[in-house]
Amino acid sequence: MSAFSVTEIADLGLETRAALFQRDAGIDAARNDAREIVERVREEGDVAVREYCREFDGVDVGNLEITDQCERAVEGLSSDVRDAIDTAIENVREFHEAQLPEDWRREFDDGRELGRRFRPLERVGVYVPGGTAAYPSSAIMGVVPAVVAGVEHVSVVTPPAEEINPVTLAAIHLAGADAVYSVGGAQAVAALAYGTESVTSVQKVVGPGNRWVTAAKAEVRDEVEIDFLAGPSEVVVVADETADPDYVAAELLAQAEHDPNASVVAVTDDEATAEAVVDALEESLPEREREETVREALENDASAVLLARSMSEAILFTEEYAPEHLAIVADDDESILDRVDSAGSVFLGPNTPVAAGDYASGTNHVLPTNGGAKVTGGLSVEHFLRATTVQRLSGDGLAELAPAITTLADAEGLEAHAESVRVCLDDRDDE
Repeated sequence: MSAFSVTEIADLGLETRAALFQRDAGIDAARNDAREIVERVREEGDVAVREYCREFDGVDVGNLEITDQCERAVEGLSSDVRDAIDTAIENVREFHEAQLPEDWRREFDDGRELGRRFRPLERVGVYVPGGTAAYPSSAIMGVVPAVVAGVEHVSVVTPPAEEINPVTLAAIHLAGADAVYSVGGAQAVAALAYGTESVTSVQKVVGPGNRWVTAAKAEVRDEVEIDFLAGPSEVVVVADETADPDYVAAELLAQAEHDPNASVVAVTDDEATAEAVVDALEESLPEREREETVREALENDASAVLLARSMSEAILFTEEYAPEHLAIVADDDESILDRVDSAGSVFLGPNTPVAAGDYASGTNHVLPTNGGAKVTGGLSVEHFLRATTVQRLSGDGLAELAPAITTLADAEGLEAHAESVRVCLDDRDDE
């Protein structure tokens, strides 16, 4: 199946449905290789990291830490690029500051004072992809929320190159990273998780990457926390007859240029719109600079232009799909949104392209894929915080609860638990 023809949802076969709803990030295929890399970095530290940089990136890395290089990169930015980075950082910071939870404590009846407090993690690591494209935006999306949360030390890893993209380096510095290392792939995740002679170990690793990066995160998550396992980019565009087919096609093409394995889907209840989207894709594709990548993504089994018998069927499909990005281009977009619970990030209306969230609207573009939106949300301030519950009981409050506590403790055979309560009550009686 491909996005160059219209397929009716009612006609989807088992294999086609599996390709759409069981999207494979390629993690399992990379697990063995990632495990070997992770274990070697754990045992050999910088020696293994440098060898893997030569093997996979073709670069002999001298000093792994390039923090000063990032600071110098800011000086070489053109004014328009600097302004764009500053705008993105400001908007991302503002949005994530709104997420900061407040400590609270309040008195409940019968002498129970209960609450929660929030404290940042001390050390986190952010993976910023490199390779075929530069991603200064991913530096902003990973570092800024950590800084907003109050993380004491934010480390960044990014793949080495003969010349690492200076815009990426500058964005890392401007976003507020404390230390930056020139290492990528599974070896970077391992270095962050376990530490090396050069790389400081962290408590949590976040950020997007290729399947080896994702597989490495799966390998180390018993040792350190991670955000989530994410695969190639995804978008579902839900459109009605009012949608501009060129706009719908542009949304599909934009996500397709990320990766040949990207999943891009348009679903509509209007046959004329579906056919027009296919025509727009075919017409626009030759104009794209990354035409080969885009074509592969459009032709893979997880991409499609789908025709629903009704908008209700389109919504049911979308909910089952649980896309990373959901664009709703319809006359009654708010009503459609109310009926979709599972999506990483939603873009409403014809003036809200997904690229806005990718770069500068303020929301985070590190999002769950492969149906992960059914159980989790995108990267946020909360990923960098830990919550502690706090409680204080008055003497009367404990006395009120004592029968329930001691009865349940005795029922579980935990006599000392019950006795700890009785001792408190006895001490109170003695006063």
